[in-house]
Amino acid sequence: MKKLVIFDLDGTLVDTISDLANACNYALSTMGFPTHHLSVYPFYVGNGVSKLIERSLPTDSRDKETIRNVRQKFTEYYDEHTIDLSHPYEGIPELVKRLNDHGIKMAVASNKYQRAVEKIIYGLFPDIPWVAVEGQKTDVPVKPDPSVVFEILSKSPTSKQDVIFVGDSGVDIETARRACVESVGVTWGFRPESELVEHHANFIINKPLELMTLLNH
Repeated sequence: MKKLVIFDLDGTLVDTISDLANACNYALSTMGFPTHHLSVYPFYVGNGVSKLIERSLPTDSRDKETIRNVRQKFTEYYDEHTIDLSHPYEGIPELVKRLNDHGIKMAVASNKYQRAVEKIIYGLFPDIPWVAVEGQKTDVPVKPDPSVVFEILSKSPTSKQDVIFVGDSGVDIETARRACVESVGVTWGFRPESELVEHHANFIINKPLELMTLLNH
């Protein structure tokens, strides 16, 4: 049986898209830029907040200074509204409880900045003893760089063959591949199943509890 499950956060454990969209639209509006409909945001997220801001800006306004200024407004808003509308996906609370009951370790690897990751995880899953909760940090490259996986393994040493990485995007599948651990793509998140297939996920599941059947292979 696998001994450590590493989860992506946004689009995998928690549906965060409404709070992210609201924060981004607030920042864009405050800085005088056009806002976007909620439906486009699943394709803007996944590579960290700076990349989200860049994608949301007009193509002629994506210079570093503008991105930095809009990000500052985003962060000011998001820090106060991190989990206004965000919630675990159906079946996720049952999954993490069952994993914990089976003694399987769990960790989080996200491209969202560290403070927000901790607020979401400890706010929505207060009873789960996560072995590591890793967000974006200035000294660690974002996914798909595998550094975040190695950071987790340094805190909870586990053989790679006993690790499985669960995420909803090609970024997550590529992260797992580069870290040399097996990947599970989930279809309930922000990206289409075709993206998971294109990036060669080892497994694809449609409901959270299906993960339990993969842990013994």
